[in-house]
Amino acid sequence: MRVVIAPDCFGGTLTAREAAEAIAGGWRRTAPDDELLLRPLADGGPGFVDVLHAALGGEVHATAVTGPRGEPVTARWLEHDGTAYLESAQACGLHLVPEDERPATAETATTRGVGELIRTAVDAGAHTVVVGLGGTATTDGGAGLREVLTSVDVALVAAADVVNPLLGPHGAAAAFGPQKGASPEAVTRLEARLAGMAELDRVRDVPGAGAAGGLGAALLALGATTTSGAGLVRSLTALDAALDAADLAITGEGSFDWQSLRGKLVTAVAGAAAERGIPCLVVAGQVSVGRREAGAVGVQESYSVSEHAGSVAKSLDDPAGALAALAADVARQWSHPRP
Repeated sequence: MRVVIAPDCFGGTLTAREAAEAIAGGWRRTAPDDELLLRPLADGGPGFVDVLHAALGGEVHATAVTGPRGEPVTARWLEHDGTAYLESAQACGLHLVPEDERPATAETATTRGVGELIRTAVDAGAHTVVVGLGGTATTDGGAGLREVLTSVDVALVAAADVVNPLLGPHGAAAAFGPQKGASPEAVTRLEARLAGMAELDRVRDVPGAGAAGGLGAALLALGATTTSGAGLVRSLTALDAALDAADLAITGEGSFDWQSLRGKLVTAVAGAAAERGIPCLVVAGQVSVGRREAGAVGVQESYSVSEHAGSVAKSLDDPAGALAALAADVARQWSHPRP
């Protein structure tokens, strides 16, 4: 049996490669004769640069930029064949803000460092700049970016991890502000601030405008084209070719929830598997998507690491071990000899 293992990273616990290796390790305990092909992926958020570097090669650069709290951070970006691949989370990621400080920074975190990264890539001679969006601490509508970048003379691509608009119940503030530490009152203020940014009016309803706290809208206003980050990675990592000869696809992420259904990586993998008539399974730290909703995007079954381990705390004690143990059990249900 041929199995393609193509997860995203698992929150702040496992990189996409670590997750893929844990799933593979557990699977082999149960089904050592299965042929496993590991394709760690990303959807524009954390891991975007590392995944593309592994797939494409190229040169990775490290640049000091302004972090989400105004402090200097080091951001890595990839240069390959004239194209620069940047990851917004490298410059203003939520992981750069300690959890207990997030309520205080939810309204002040800045995207300035992303603008500095783009400028660095342009100055280095890139003719195309692809910005991976997702996993940021920011909801500033790209105001920080626009402080240092008022125009660009290269092709700019916003690789969004979600299709959310800028405003409204599914917009940048309402949908993602709480997970960045914003209280209900702060969400209301952030929504009003985003709505007052006249320069974003014409792009506010474009799918992906709400990605990375409205950074998607700022890039669109600068003339960027938008694309699915998951779809781009799917293409550049040759996921489709791997699935052509597969019997089963496995993907995963930290939390399989309603956000997963709005352009996240699992939908790209499940969609590609469905096109080939092969089942797709999701293994995730936590699962809150119902069976019907999962099936609508091509997911055959989903499995929760925390449920299998007995609790979230137990699963976090040894994330790789808990994921591997779940994969071993899932293999008992799904592995079978090829006819």
